[in-house]
Amino acid sequence: MDKGTSVRLLVVDDEPHIADLVATVARYEGWQAVTAGSGEAALRTAADFRPDIVVLDLMLPDLDGFTVLDRLRSTGAMVPVVFLTARDGTADRVAGLTRGGDDYLVKPFSVEELMARLRAVLRRSTGPTWKRSVLKVSDLVMDEDTREVRRAGKLVTLTPTEYELLRYLMRRSPAVLTKAQILDHVWEYDFGGRSNVVELVVSHLRRKLDDSAGEPLIHTVRGVGYVLRRAAE
Repeated sequence: MDKGTSVRLLVVDDEPHIADLVATVARYEGWQAVTAGSGEAALRTAADFRPDIVVLDLMLPDLDGFTVLDRLRSTGAMVPVVFLTARDGTADRVAGLTRGGDDYLVKPFSVEELMARLRAVLRRSTGPTWKRSVLKVSDLVMDEDTREVRRAGKLVTLTPTEYELLRYLMRRSPAVLTKAQILDHVWEYDFGGRSNVVELVVSHLRRKLDDSAGEPLIHTVRGVGYVLRRAAE
């Protein structure tokens, strides 16, 4: 992978909703992502797309994931592979790693954990050419690889939900986000109109961020939602 270019991800899974979910989240990260629903389709796509990393299900309708990996390796492609499967036996994990896989994640899974594992594998495989994913708004800095957040140089400790909400605000800054957008992205399901949960987490975030530095960064736009930016912007 060339430094400064977006990561090319191939997601191989015969469950379209899983493949599409992972690809959508990766695209949100700024990656290029394509999907394949079978082993043969994965091999054809890999030859054309030349991915930097592959998410590979073990149980596919034609070839199993081990066979796909073997065929990839036989072509000389040393692309990193992360297995994503419902098979959680120790023998399967050992086989996946000894056959040349770089990591192994069992379904059901957290998309955020999968993305973190993909970034970790890329760091290991690309070494010093890996470009860290760091978000910055004013004196607020978030390292997406380490999940470390600092305001004016001071470490800010956040809960997982606070982190995801802040990350969403930082990635979209200076856009104004509605409560419905935040609910859909951070919680990933409908709270049935309970938008007060967003207000509660925003309140906690404000307190933690403003304790580190005086100038507020999260602003309420009445009748719309929230925005992360300096007051003068």
